[in-house]
Amino acid sequence: MSLRQVSQAFVAATGAALLLLTSSAVAHSAPYEEEVTVDPTGTVTSDGTITLSGTYRCLSGTGPVFVSSSVSQGDPRVRHGIGGTSALCDGAEHRWSNSETRKDAFTPGAAHVEATVMELSGGGLPMPRFHASRRQDITLTEV
Repeated sequence: MSLRQVSQAFVAATGAALLLLTSSAVAHSAPYEEEVTVDPTGTVTSDGTITLSGTYRCLSGTGPVFVSSSVSQGDPRVRHGIGGTSALCDGAEHRWSNSETRKDAFTPGAAHVEATVMELSGGGLPMPRFHASRRQDITLTEV
């Protein structure tokens, strides 16, 4: 094999590798990825009702799908589950909102939220399948 043939083969292989990397990057940046967001503010009322919200997008689900959320305020080792909303996995973006009443558990101010889109799937004993998760600092405001 001549030096010219080796050089041409190298250029062709490099081009193919770059094409694969580029198409992979495009596939991962597509607008239809599964995701969940958390709004930067949540609310807490005088009776202790906390409400968290955001958006989600999931592509498909064969079992029941939910958006669950939890919040911590103060001690990050202590997390409180805040509701669970049924989710529709159709590729479109949807809003979610979860509320829970816990007298004297939360105050206006900084908090840390985790939201997860989870499906119960499989035959027999349902197993969790996670579609998307997000952790985010937010501010709780009094309403």
